[in-house]
Amino acid sequence: MFHSAAAVQGMAPGERRRAGYRSLPFLALLALAGCASLPKSVDKPVSVAVPASADSALGRLAAVSSEGKNLSGVRLLASGEEAFATLITLADHAERSIDIQQYIFEQDDSARAILRHVRAAAERGVHVRILVDDLNTAGMDRRMMRLSEQPNMEVRVFNPFPAGRLSMWTRFVFSASEIPRINHRMHNKLFVVDNALAVTGGRNIADQYFVRSKNSNFVDLDVFAAGPVVPQLSLTFDAFWNSRFAYPIASLAAPVIEPAAAQATAEAATAAEAQFLEKDIRDGKLNLLWSPAAVLADGPAKIGGEIDPEQAEPIADSISDLIMTANEEVTIISAYFVPGRMGVERMRSLTERGVRVRVLTNSLATTDSPLVHIGYSRYRLDLLKAGVELHELRAVLGQKKKRFHPFRSSHASLHAKSVVIDHKTVLIGSMNMDARSARTNSELGVVIRNAALAHQVESLFDDVVSEGSYSLELSAGKPRIQWFVGEGDARRVWQKDPDTSALRRFGIKLLTPLAADELL
Repeated sequence: MFHSAAAVQGMAPGERRRAGYRSLPFLALLALAGCASLPKSVDKPVSVAVPASADSALGRLAAVSSEGKNLSGVRLLASGEEAFATLITLADHAERSIDIQQYIFEQDDSARAILRHVRAAAERGVHVRILVDDLNTAGMDRRMMRLSEQPNMEVRVFNPFPAGRLSMWTRFVFSASEIPRINHRMHNKLFVVDNALAVTGGRNIADQYFVRSKNSNFVDLDVFAAGPVVPQLSLTFDAFWNSRFAYPIASLAAPVIEPAAAQATAEAATAAEAQFLEKDIRDGKLNLLWSPAAVLADGPAKIGGEIDPEQAEPIADSISDLIMTANEEVTIISAYFVPGRMGVERMRSLTERGVRVRVLTNSLATTDSPLVHIGYSRYRLDLLKAGVELHELRAVLGQKKKRFHPFRSSHASLHAKSVVIDHKTVLIGSMNMDARSARTNSELGVVIRNAALAHQVESLFDDVVSEGSYSLELSAGKPRIQWFVGEGDARRVWQKDPDTSALRRFGIKLLTPLAADELL
């Protein structure tokens, strides 16, 4: 029951990124399509995470803070400010290693700021490994080469495009014969320092994930972790770093001869609540919730299609089984929610035995992937008939409680992925509840058994639902979907997808035949 995260990004403006296709006639590109291939002999030294120990200051901090040998410490990172500040603080206090695994690592203020702190760590002797999925790196080879040429820094790209690397368009043209391979992407997000502290969840590294874009930002969730769960996360990083799909950027791009120009990067002042880690470091103890926790992770073999695509992958299978253990309530937050017929029936079986099922996903007004919304919308009526409570994000969030501030008037879109079961078990990770996350992309998540953390996620769900979402219901008589906000005299009702134009809705109808569930 379970497309993964952000939709394929278009080319950024700029002549440098467009040069890859302007210089060649269209027919010549087609003639070359499929001729490019990945390098055969590549020097890829195997490396693994530093041993988990108390040898570093952060390792000692985690050890001193521990409340049990088998318990992991966790903290929810709900605000973009807090997540941004946490990554920078981790980099600033790294002593031995930084391992970064990302689906998207943009070229904007947030990414440059984080990289500046990571580079500073490398300059003082910290070993840095950066692994980025290659789908969204068009035109970024020079930047990644500059990073890889610095002492103590290694950069690899995952499941790369072999040629036409300056633009997304030329990449696909030159890789026409390899579509089955490049359709699989590494959607994991992970930031580990000294194998002692880690951040994982839904956020990529870009302005809109840290609520630093003036135009559009994501509602997202990460978890900060310490304890035994961190070495488990490092093992998943090592598996991808050393896999046959990870290529050093130097094997795909030319060396950078000229020196890098100095770039000034603006770093926003962080709010007081975003400074928890600095405070904990000063106090000498991490203020975390200590609980049993386990990692759910797909392996690199999923990228190569080496596992039967008709079989559920371990992480999707585990999530589905986990949800079906519910006896009281299931709360689902998923940017892309395409349950499929089997998923609808499973949810029906839950509601029939008295389990409350609540879902928050994107509306047509907030989704960044209209095709995925088509896949979701074909199941809305059946989900409501099955007793599932459906809520869709509004483009402008309420600001009374400001749990995800500072959105202000910027456009909001949901990117978080979390499940809460029976008010005590929480899953936070990179996976959406759709077929692409289950069958095609690799995903990563952490399952935590802690009632206090579950309450925090449920509280966030309730805040967004009450101040920033449409609730869906069936109309009287012939069942039709209605969207409403507010109660009593303040109640407003829509008969069509709210805050969308007739043209957008018409376009969705035209695209519907292209949106088969198995392609989403």
